[in-house]
Amino acid sequence: MSKKEFYIEKIGQRGKIKIYTVDGFIVRRDLDEEFVNFGQHFRYKCIPEYEFWLDKEATPDERKFYIDHLLVEWKMMRNGTHYKEACVRADEKERTERKRTETKNNIHIKQIGEAKGKIKIWIINGKAVRDSRDIDFTEGGHDYVYSYVPKNEVWIDNDITEEERPFVILHELFERSLMKKGTSYGDAHIKASEIEWKARHDSNKLEKSLKKFGFKFV
Repeated sequence: MSKKEFYIEKIGQRGKIKIYTVDGFIVRRDLDEEFVNFGQHFRYKCIPEYEFWLDKEATPDERKFYIDHLLVEWKMMRNGTHYKEACVRADEKERTERKRTETKNNIHIKQIGEAKGKIKIWIINGKAVRDSRDIDFTEGGHDYVYSYVPKNEVWIDNDITEEERPFVILHELFERSLMKKGTSYGDAHIKASEIEWKARHDSNKLEKSLKKFGFKFV
């Protein structure tokens, strides 16, 4: 794969580390479906050691927070710290920075779909969620994972492009259906990631899978 397929722009540099915005849709399709808003080499091996990747945002208003997070995480993991501990410390740094600039915004933006069981799919303000409720919220979520999501709702981060939304919606609906039956989050997430990966490479799979959930845009 050519770099130019997913690299969008170099937006900065910290010492030897080059910071790029990338097309997360292509990264998740072709390299690692678990890549979220940002990442570094010691978390995602597809990223070169001296690069930070930031997914393109609908509104590029969280870059500083992500870079601050990555600097802490990268340095600690490079020195042998386990990801979980490094992430906790990086979250603390990011949370402090967010509090300095936090603004109160409505979380719900627009309902874009519905599915069987009176499930409503909402586009939400991801930054507002990360600022005030959950710094680790990325891409999407639902009421069986996050206590702050209202019953029978699936949330899609407004930083997810319109092109990618159906794949995230499928992931969340599939994961939610398994957890409703008693499957643990860990197992449900793995299985949802598998079906999402298949759908990203087969448009017929995406359409058929969404149809099973009675999903439709509104």
